[in-house]
Amino acid sequence: MFLPAGSQDQIGEKLNDQAKVNQIFRNVVRRRNYVAIETPVVEYAQTFTNPSVGMEANKLLKWFDGEGEIEVLRADWTTAIARALMTKETTQSKWFYQGSVFQKNESGIESQQAGIEIILMDVLLGEMETLFTAVDVLKELSIQDYLIELGHTGIFDYLIEPLLLNQADEEKLRSAMDEKNEDLVYRIASANGNDQIANQLVGLIQAYGGRDILADYRNKWQANPELLAIIDHLEKLITSLKELGVDDVIVDLGSVRQLRYYSGTMFSGYLKQTGDICFSGGRYDRLYNQFEKNISAVGLAFYVDVLTKIIKSDRKKRLVCIVASPETHVKAEQMRSEFPDAQVDIVYQQPTENQYDEIINLVDGVRL
Repeated sequence: MFLPAGSQDQIGEKLNDQAKVNQIFRNVVRRRNYVAIETPVVEYAQTFTNPSVGMEANKLLKWFDGEGEIEVLRADWTTAIARALMTKETTQSKWFYQGSVFQKNESGIESQQAGIEIILMDVLLGEMETLFTAVDVLKELSIQDYLIELGHTGIFDYLIEPLLLNQADEEKLRSAMDEKNEDLVYRIASANGNDQIANQLVGLIQAYGGRDILADYRNKWQANPELLAIIDHLEKLITSLKELGVDDVIVDLGSVRQLRYYSGTMFSGYLKQTGDICFSGGRYDRLYNQFEKNISAVGLAFYVDVLTKIIKSDRKKRLVCIVASPETHVKAEQMRSEFPDAQVDIVYQQPTENQYDEIINLVDGVRL
């Protein structure tokens, strides 16, 4: 049988590397006192498509259940975990997860993620812990050639507030900003009667780079306390990362996210070797508004499939073959303990190909 479009089998070394990424991630987060959480693979569509989240229904893998409700495969860990935590009374702040999410996109329908969620924690403390955990994981994976990008949704939200956009136009503008489409951003903003804001939004698309960007906009926004507070906040995060030894940190003041629940600092990690995003996340306090809760929340997800491609595979072990017979099979099995650092095959026929580092023949009592 053929597979549906976007699905694929996986075999061999790739699975070993994937397991290595997951195990190292798990070791790091458990060392940092995160607690494991897992949500069902099947959820109601409304969990992801409601106005607080805003996922597109046509990108979800969905069907009708026996009662006529639309069910979907888990499309987002953060949303599912928020739903789960609101059904439990807990004082635990730090959580971690590992597993698949399912959405129809250009890379397929299933992707592996490993991530963290922090709730009920001071804003700056939570964001620094999230970023420092990301640095810790990458260090343990022996990945050093990366950069971290910081942004903040508060800038976009503040500038568009006077436009009084309807939801459809706001989504179009958000998408245009995300795609860095300057012409479309200007047309949407100016069509709603404000050329000045349109020019500011277009300018933000180019507000990308090092600390000099923050200095430039600190000067531009010196009369605006709300925007200055965002600049100060990003400056603190950059300073903390640099003190930790992470020098490659940039800002993107025009950054937005398609998901509506982001509500503050956003961050992404890029692999310099490939340009791929290896983790992304941010603050999403407003996700909990749907539960009528005023909760601080921040987190990030590592893209395991991306990390799997770049990590160094474990050194291959020595291959040993024991040629046995039904009568000597038990003895051959007992001999495995003599080779704790090797991979051992037991066969009944002498191998014809030179694929083993050592061959032991129990019948003839020879080693090759």
